Amino acid sequence: MMGRFPRRLFLLGGVTAFLSACADRFRTYSGPEVTRVRLYKTDRLLVLDGLEGVLRTYPVGLGFAPTGHKQFEGDGRTPEGAYIIDRRNPDSLFHLSIGISYPNAADRAFAEAEGMSPGGDIFIHGGPRPNIDPIDVRDWTAGCIAVTDGQIEEVYAMVRNGTPIDIYA
Repeated sequence: MMGRFPRRLFLLGGVTAFLSACADRFRTYSGPEVTRVRLYKTDRLLVLDGLEGVLRTYPVGLGFAPTGHKQFEGDGRTPEGAYIIDRRNPDSLFHLSIGISYPNAADRAFAEAEGMSPGGDIFIHGGPRPNIDPIDVRDWTAGCIAVTDGQIEEVYAMVRNGTPIDIYA
C-alpha cells in the first residue's frame, strides 16, 4: 500500500506539470476591446484596432504565393476582403489559431463557376513547426497569416469571435 503513494504523487505531479504548460499558452487580456483587425499584405502587417485607435501591430508571414486574392484551394494565396473572426483552435498544429470566415458567398460562387473548390481553413496562427515547416522564408503558409507563438498568444487573448477583419492587398 505504501508503495503506491509515491507513484500517485508522481502521476499527479506529471498531470499538474502538463496542465501548467498548457495554461501558459492562454494569456488573459483586460485592456480595451479589439473592435477590428486589419491585415496589410504588401506591408506584412497585422493591426489590432480599438475604439481609440491602434492597440497592437505585428509583422506577419503569408501564403507561399501571397500576391492576389485567394481563389482556389491550394493556390497558396491569402484572401483579400472583409471577413469575420469566426472560431478558435486551442489545439492548433501551429500553437494556437483563430479562424477567418473565408470563403464567403462570393468566394464560393467564383470558385464554383470555375469548377474549383475555394479552399478554407484560413487562420491567424503561430509560427512554423521545427523540422516540418520552412523557417528561412517569410511567406510559408498555405494561405494563412502567421505570427510568432508569443504573438498568437496575445492575439488569441485579445481578439474575440465576431470581430471583423479587413484584408488588404
